[in-house]
Amino acid sequence: MRTAVVIGTGLVGTSAALALAGRGVTVHLVDHDPESARTAAALGAGTDEPPEGRVDLAVVAVPPAHTATVLAAAMRDGVARGYLDVASVKGGPRRELEALGADLTPYIGTHPMAGKERSGPLAATADLFEGRPWVLTPTRDTDTEVLNLALELVALCRAVPVVMDADAHDRAVALVSHTPQLISSMVAARLEDADESAVRLCGQGIRDVTRIAASDPRMWVEILSANPGPVADVLAGVAADLEETVTALRGLQSADEEKRRAGTEGIRDVLSRGNAGRVRVPGKHGAAPASYETVAVLISDRPGELAAIFADAGRSGVNIEDVRIEHASGQQAGLVQLMVEPSAAPVLAAALRERGWSIRQ
Repeated sequence: MRTAVVIGTGLVGTSAALALAGRGVTVHLVDHDPESARTAAALGAGTDEPPEGRVDLAVVAVPPAHTATVLAAAMRDGVARGYLDVASVKGGPRRELEALGADLTPYIGTHPMAGKERSGPLAATADLFEGRPWVLTPTRDTDTEVLNLALELVALCRAVPVVMDADAHDRAVALVSHTPQLISSMVAARLEDADESAVRLCGQGIRDVTRIAASDPRMWVEILSANPGPVADVLAGVAADLEETVTALRGLQSADEEKRRAGTEGIRDVLSRGNAGRVRVPGKHGAAPASYETVAVLISDRPGELAAIFADAGRSGVNIEDVRIEHASGQQAGLVQLMVEPSAAPVLAAALRERGWSIRQ
């Protein structure tokens, strides 16, 4: 691939353009808002000048509601040898393209499973897709050359290709992406009118659950409008679990011993099923989940503290598998939670203590 046009210079489109441009592809940027395209070009994602002729690949990165019409227009204009979109739903846009009478031979639907709470070209990074799954949904009509162009794009973005049926993809993202967004927003909404004394108690748990609730509502209305049925199906199952959990909690309030026993079993069941589901979430680099041990270190909120603790951890010869930071309420301090292989935890803890760090059990 030598040339590409990216239509839509938001987070995903600009990130893909940055990755392509950084690896020698000549990228042309198009957006209904010329200022957005100019911003992406200023970031090094390509040029906002139109191509002189047909490019190798057109990447359509617009909201799902507009994906099919933008694709159809680009195909009518013959701007590229191959066309793909990066919309977060796949079945709807493909059926809309068919209804518009478009030839599906030069087209393939794709979806990179990566994003941020922030949107727009200024949030884009060339490494957004590195190590992340990138779903490809070819059909029997998809030309082999177009599939190869899509695979080349995925490789240039350092992502991992995953081939799926379009409708199966939509059911999958309803479960692992779209429903979690709504549930995160629902939990965060409980905080809107909460007592300030309660909000001040927020810890890492509520921060983890509500992190994605910071996402752009306009973007998510567009995404959910394109995949409402599968999301509603998943939420119906969650609603049934919620109803059973409420019943179990009410049982725990009862003076009746049998109801309390049933309530205990109900809560234990939902928590156990949660444990079972959690262990199926892929681990580091998409590998099988791994069990790590946490070494918690108290640090002050001063410049250079994180760099110092990572440097000291590095000197111990222990690889840090993951890290979390929990800030203390009302104090200029916090806990850095260093996740390591269980056998390495005592080594790391001893090394950090030796260098003066306070280890919390």
